[in-house]
Amino acid sequence: MSAPVIESPCVGICQIEKATSLCTGCARSLREIAGWAGFTDAERIRIMGELPARRGQAST
Repeated sequence: MSAPVIESPCVGICQIEKATSLCTGCARSLREIAGWAGFTDAERIRIMGELPARRGQAST
């Protein structure tokens, strides 16, 4: 049986916020967005765990 796949957190709102350098839709950095397909599940899980706190950094 294969390990579960960690899906992209992309929500289709792709804009990089100047103040944080994070996407306003998914809260990932450009490096994380570009590298997502090549990351291990462990890297993806780590990033996914950081996203809720990052969303709190977004300016409104």
